[in-house]
Amino acid sequence: MLLTIAAILIVLWLLGFLVFHIASGIIHILILLAVIAFVLHLFRSSRAT
Repeated sequence: MLLTIAAILIVLWLLGFLVFHIASGIIHILILLAVIAFVLHLFRSSRAT
């Protein structure tokens, strides 16, 4: 679930960074959220096994 959210946020970040360069502050928040979601996913999946 978190991996899907991270992937979506990364795609939105790339789209926003390359296409909509106007809202750069929001884009950096999106990439930060994607990285946090990905790290949480890694910690939760490594703890479950």
